[in-house]
Amino acid sequence: MSGSVILGWDMTAALQLGAALKIEALILAELLPPIEAVMVRKSAERQA
Repeated sequence: MSGSVILGWDMTAALQLGAALKIEALILAELLPPIEAVMVRKSAERQA
């Protein structure tokens, strides 16, 4: 274990990336939190 902890994504950057890809902010606001939760959980599992 490296001693680092993943808390989550930089949502500002994620929203900007979505905007650059022409994805509506409302859609991103609905989809990103559950995707982020899975990513954080899976990353924590891999570090354990």
